[in-house]
Amino acid sequence: MNVYSAILRRRSIRRYKEQPIPESVVYKLIDAARLAPSAGNVQPLEFVTICSPEGCEMVFPTLKWARHIQSGDTPPEGKRPTAYVIVLINRHVMSKGGGHEAGAAVQNIMLEALEEGLGTCWLRSIDRAGLSEKLGVPDKYEIDSVVAIGKPAEAPMTEAIKNDTVYWRDDRGVMHVPKRVTDNIHHREKF
Repeated sequence: MNVYSAILRRRSIRRYKEQPIPESVVYKLIDAARLAPSAGNVQPLEFVTICSPEGCEMVFPTLKWARHIQSGDTPPEGKRPTAYVIVLINRHVMSKGGGHEAGAAVQNIMLEALEEGLGTCWLRSIDRAGLSEKLGVPDKYEIDSVVAIGKPAEAPMTEAIKNDTVYWRDDRGVMHVPKRVTDNIHHREKF
């Protein structure tokens, strides 16, 4: 698969087959993340990986899923992620900011996960204090986000925006994700 094909295929997955993800694959995701660009090559990011069923049970309640959907669209029992990457910003390395670095690292994680046949969901709505306490994260670190990972049990579809950007599930359980059309956001040579 080439990069552009991967970008076209990658969608947020919120339903998973509960199959374990080998730690060697998760290690590869972190290796991809560490190679993401960093302003001034400061490299403020560190990562906590969770691959055990017990660890996944601990992380899951600290996450909020799909805020646009009234029920929250939380993955039901039996369709939950089987691994997580928690993205941390080391505040002794970078006192403020770091979101750009985190975004680039997470994109690398998601694209490599897709290459490995996995689905991901990037979560920023998190009980950070609760998760930090559960993981024993030192005060000098800030949780930026969590990437949920697993074998996909759904295939969300993109469509051109009609009225707004709100994503939704149809009566068959298929997630529909409106995206802006390229010609509506691309300005050539000037605005």
